[in-house]
Amino acid sequence: INSIVDETISGIRIIKSFTAEKSLSEKFKNINQQHNKIGTSMIRKRDLSTPLSEFLGITVVVIVLYVGGKMIIHHTSPLSAEAFIAFIVIFSQIIQPAKAFSNAFYFIQKGLASLKRIEEVLLEENKINDAPNAVSISNFKDKIELKNVSFAFHERQVLKNINLEIPKGKKIAIVGVSGAGKSTFIQLLMRFFDVENGEILLDGVNIKDIQQQDLRHLMALVTQQTTLFNDTVSNNISLGKIGNQQEIELAANLAHADDFIQKMPQLYETNIGDNGTKISGGEQQRLSIARAIYKNAPILILDEATSHLDSNSEKLVQDALQNLLKDKTAIIIAHRLSTVQFADEIIVLKEGEIIEKGTHQQLMQQNGEYKKLVDLQQL
Repeated sequence: INSIVDETISGIRIIKSFTAEKSLSEKFKNINQQHNKIGTSMIRKRDLSTPLSEFLGITVVVIVLYVGGKMIIHHTSPLSAEAFIAFIVIFSQIIQPAKAFSNAFYFIQKGLASLKRIEEVLLEENKINDAPNAVSISNFKDKIELKNVSFAFHERQVLKNINLEIPKGKKIAIVGVSGAGKSTFIQLLMRFFDVENGEILLDGVNIKDIQQQDLRHLMALVTQQTTLFNDTVSNNISLGKIGNQQEIELAANLAHADDFIQKMPQLYETNIGDNGTKISGGEQQRLSIARAIYKNAPILILDEATSHLDSNSEKLVQDALQNLLKDKTAIIIAHRLSTVQFADEIIVLKEGEIIEKGTHQQLMQQNGEYKKLVDLQQL
């Protein structure tokens, strides 16, 4: 029920646009009826347990009194009257704990159902762990290198024998159709997954032998799907670092976010709501870019970073990124090829393999997959 309420409220515009109110209302009604039926059954059993245990206890006492009293009166049992009375008294004291046990059993069963769900999360194995002898690094000096990197997801080969060098300060663009393996490339680089074959080296050291915190400290990521928190603008920009107001405002200026922040009621102390619901998609994207600028990491990863921007905002952010990228190593994923033409090298992925690489001019002259993509977008 909580899940349905949450997704219905968050997706209310989509529901209304598809006139799905009636079907979702019916779904909610059916779930409520199921919950009501199960809840009523549970409460009935719980509430019946107390009078039932008392009734059974008293019934047993009556039977014992009748049978035992008859045996003692007719002297058909070696048990004395005193011992029989003591037995009855002790037995009557057992009824209350037995009743408490039945209530406890109800709560134990209820708790076990909750525990089963929580255990699935608590016992989930973290497959990405630091090696026992993992080294600590503080800066990026030379290059990132991928050697024969392959990766499969649910038996589907996503990347196949990727060999690539990314020298420090170089701007690499990765392009290709959806499903070519572009985002997987980024996730392997940041070690959200481990490569199955081959290795990824950072300054000659396998990233599996580097502490995860140190590795990710060197990288700033801007994803296609922006993730913001129910907090102030300042805290969202300075995520993971101690906030310096002057640097926060500088980062916002570079990302061209300062213009809309200045219109907010409390400026940088304005709460932007759950996942930034109080601001537009383009504004969310610019805040996400400002966060990456503020981190000031030597390696910048942009995964469709300008996908939610209008043409005017995109031009402004592209200009800001050009200035920002001067001293950075950048890995840029983009569907809109006009945004990656400035890259030092463009990598074209198709079905998990590198099929072309070179500058924009070189790839256009090859008249291959890249040129096809450019021509399609120009249409």
